[in-house]
Amino acid sequence: MLKDGDKAPNVTLPLPDGSATSIADQAGKILVLYFYPKDDTPGCTTEAKAFTALAGEFAGAGATIIGVSKDKPARHQKFIDKYGLKVSLASDSDDSICEAYGTWIEKTLYGRNYMGIDRATFLIGKDGRIARIWRKVKVKGHAEEVLAAAQAL
Repeated sequence: MLKDGDKAPNVTLPLPDGSATSIADQAGKILVLYFYPKDDTPGCTTEAKAFTALAGEFAGAGATIIGVSKDKPARHQKFIDKYGLKVSLASDSDDSICEAYGTWIEKTLYGRNYMGIDRATFLIGKDGRIARIWRKVKVKGHAEEVLAAAQAL
């Protein structure tokens, strides 16, 4: 399990436009890497819109925001277009990103167990180390809390 101060796993993040970035590509920048279950669902939409509303302030703090889910790039693009999102979204089609960050977990819903993405956020500093981790994120007020932590770096 990753903890504050650990080196952030260097994973490749496939983006909707067919390009990709990696954690190493973000060296020297602050990175907000947030994991969410599914595009265009109530909680995930609220979270993406909250990060979008603060995108200018994150940029002012030198921070890039990338959301990660298992949705395919085309679905990400529809999600971005539908809500005018100002965050990048990466596709984890093979679970490798979620596995590296420990966000692919067993969940229970109505007594049924299944594997899914744990809503979590990782604030990665300019040095490539994890400055802060939020697990079991509650969406309300989360983007503001992450922004305050990014501004303090």
